[in-house]
Amino acid sequence: MVRTKAASGTEGDAIIIKKYANRRLYNTASSSYITLEDLAKMVRENVEFQVLDAKTGDDITHQILTQIIMDEEASGGQQMLPVSFLRQLIGMYGNSIQALMPSYLEASMANFRDNQSKIREAFEKGISATPFAAIHETNMAMMRAAADVFMPGLGKAKDKAPAKPAADTSGELAALREQMAAMQKKLDELGK
Repeated sequence: MVRTKAASGTEGDAIIIKKYANRRLYNTASSSYITLEDLAKMVRENVEFQVLDAKTGDDITHQILTQIIMDEEASGGQQMLPVSFLRQLIGMYGNSIQALMPSYLEASMANFRDNQSKIREAFEKGISATPFAAIHETNMAMMRAAADVFMPGLGKAKDKAPAKPAADTSGELAALREQMAAMQKKLDELGK
């Protein structure tokens, strides 16, 4: 996890969170009680923290993070962990490969984050020089074709210089135009 300047003051220090027997979480850096939602927000903000059992001093960060994941999965929103993945993960416990899984999962997640940031950068820089450009051009051409069929003249009035579709999509675009024209003809016949 990337360490950021913690609320405790110095860079790289993990904030200590104490969990009491009454299940309350106490942030020692801010001298306040917090919730699991607050901890989830800290994770998203890359704030490093460690959760300790207030009575024993044991590090229970793993259990608390697992609890946050369980709460997120049960919140009723879109679940991130598919059932097949969960079954496979449970099947790994007690398996000879169990010891290798933490480092493998960590490396996989780091790779995913790297790729995610590269895709985000491509969108921020513009999609003209990326593989997404052809997809974007095709989608825009289909929208223009649909607008021309359902509202003749509207697409041409707004687009004085229509974008040239990607070379790979010209055949598909022609087929779509034919289908749209056939649909327009049927609609005209129904209107009579």
